[in-house]
Amino acid sequence: MRRFIRNSHKYVSLAVSIQLLLWTISGLYFAFNKIQEVRGEHVMTRGVFGANVGDFAVDVSDAKSIRIVSRLNTPILILSTATETLYLDRSGEPLEQLSSDEAKAVITSQTRLRPLTTETVTAVEPGDEFRGRPLPLYRVISEDQDGTSFNVYVNPFSGEVTAIRSTRWRIWDFMWGLHIMDWQERDNIDNLPMKLFSVLALISAISGIWLFFATWKTHQRTERSPPHPALT
Repeated sequence: MRRFIRNSHKYVSLAVSIQLLLWTISGLYFAFNKIQEVRGEHVMTRGVFGANVGDFAVDVSDAKSIRIVSRLNTPILILSTATETLYLDRSGEPLEQLSSDEAKAVITSQTRLRPLTTETVTAVEPGDEFRGRPLPLYRVISEDQDGTSFNVYVNPFSGEVTAIRSTRWRIWDFMWGLHIMDWQERDNIDNLPMKLFSVLALISAISGIWLFFATWKTHQRTERSPPHPALT
């Protein structure tokens, strides 16, 4: 029985140790990188503006949520109902989508980055940088004063910066996938490999502790046993 446990512990521990190494490496990366800088918050320059719902000629009785944001320094109302999200100006009229040049102006006004080119994103793929954000989006490829590249995602109706992605974020995202063992979408912590290796890690720890004390007791009995007559 002890031999079976010892052999099982050896191979289970090898498999678990590889994943423990990945958990440790990714954990070290998380510990030594500020999440604010990973998310690009350090390049944002948020302004202050004043407005309230009473400034808009809009019936908000059916709204599930209401937000007022600044679109290129002009307050707009974002009204969400059970079926749709509306982007309205002060008169209650729907807003047109920003142009690509206006999307660049958003980067200039809300960040410390220099916009270079603009792309329109209309489809979602697994592992996308902007996952979880409603489409369409503008992807404005930008750079800071040191020439570091950033992808800035802008809501084309509200003019809000919804995500800022850089190489640092991509490394973080890759490490997060290794950490939670969701290598494709990197969103699902409730996955089978994560559960399996967590159980294996527990089994490895318990069997290792058991083997330590079992071996220690055997060693103690050996030391206390009287020497064989033939050896005296």
